[in-house]
Amino acid sequence: MNRGYNRKEYLTLIDKIKKRIPNCTISMDIIAGFCGETEQDHRETLSLMDYVKYDYGYMFKYSERPNTAASRKFKDDIPEEIKQRRLVEIIAKQQAQSLENNREKINNSYEVLIEGTSKKSTLHFYGRTTHNCVVVFKKNDLKVGQYVNVKIIACTAGTLKGEAL
Repeated sequence: MNRGYNRKEYLTLIDKIKKRIPNCTISMDIIAGFCGETEQDHRETLSLMDYVKYDYGYMFKYSERPNTAASRKFKDDIPEEIKQRRLVEIIAKQQAQSLENNREKINNSYEVLIEGTSKKSTLHFYGRTTHNCVVVFKKNDLKVGQYVNVKIIACTAGTLKGEAL
């Protein structure tokens, strides 16, 4: 996809980031089934995910867009069912890694910016940590726009659940 780096350079950069900022959040965008992608390429993507353990990501299957460099330079040669299978595998791996990463946050406290009322309960707010993690917690007497310290007591792959301190 015309990246200006190779796998080794990318992993070296990830290692440097994690060494300098141990509790940083790393996210990714992955496109499954890009033109010419082999099964070996796909396995290398999965192994890269195992190495980095992204906190979250945006995952899509490739679809040709008219007038893009990819549409002009490459043939969309990966069958739809293969793209879909690869995407499902990537999403499943990311879900498991996100859950693992979120479980490590249980019993820790984070400063959270309150963004609004939870979609699932009018009794709860949601907000984000400085790591961009979504946290849901009881409203109490808090207000949107406030910063509040929240202790994480549970989680899903996509959401931390906590109690305002």
